[in-house]
Amino acid sequence: MKDYDKTDWITSAKTLSEALPYLKRYDSATIVIKLGGAAMSNIENLSSFARDIVLMKQCKVNPIIIHGGGPMINNALNKWGIDFNFIDGKRVTDKKAVKIVEMVLSGDLNKNIVSSINNQGGSGVGISGKDASLVICEKDNPELGYVGKPIHINTKLITTLVENDFIPVISPIGTNEEGETFNINADTMAGTIASALKADRLLLLTDVSGVKDKSGNKIEKASTEAIKKLIKENVIKDGMIPKVNTAIDSIEKGVRAVVILDGSIQNACLLELFTDHGVGTLIRKELN
Repeated sequence: MKDYDKTDWITSAKTLSEALPYLKRYDSATIVIKLGGAAMSNIENLSSFARDIVLMKQCKVNPIIIHGGGPMINNALNKWGIDFNFIDGKRVTDKKAVKIVEMVLSGDLNKNIVSSINNQGGSGVGISGKDASLVICEKDNPELGYVGKPIHINTKLITTLVENDFIPVISPIGTNEEGETFNINADTMAGTIASALKADRLLLLTDVSGVKDKSGNKIEKASTEAIKKLIKENVIKDGMIPKVNTAIDSIEKGVRAVVILDGSIQNACLLELFTDHGVGTLIRKELN
């Protein structure tokens, strides 16, 4: 796991009175977190993430986790001899592949995250978009096969869990009106859920430090218009496109801000929420 070389998130405040404003910054806030597969690559990373989530809950923050699992899905598809490719960062998923994808995401992977949270003293509950018709979707793009685009979120299920002090851990699987199963891009699903809940923050944990400029340097803050310009200039491309599109769409639908950050940095979520400097790329509609 990477060490953060600026300062420890909490010892940067020398006294408890100095620390409290940071800890109270997001009282009762809804924070939707997309946990990428790379950030779950080893038990140390996952344990550290779980500790952060439990501490956030103790600080009266309401974390909601949507997880991916790209590397694990790749391994499973290879094991079963199923070929796959991507279009604009989204996995092409045929009828045979979607069964494997659901098995990986909603099976051991989801339950490992839940167990890690519970082992740290939290109350994690693992669900998928199929539970209580949480996520109803339609086909995203015919070329992608069984890849869904969310069109309805059952926020009642999520708010009921949160109000009873549970931490929802959601796998990105949904159904259409006919009950067919669809794989949903985890960034897209996280953004749709964040929008439906009008979340204070959407954190997209990935395996890079954030959005890069033309020189390859991380951008600390950006407006949605600046991000759109970088897409047109082909500075932002490949797997970063779904992430920034999710950020733009979420902000336009009511999410206050979106952060793209490296999930392998120790205490990444805490550093982003509870310090002034943060660790990723903060995207807002307009920068002050």
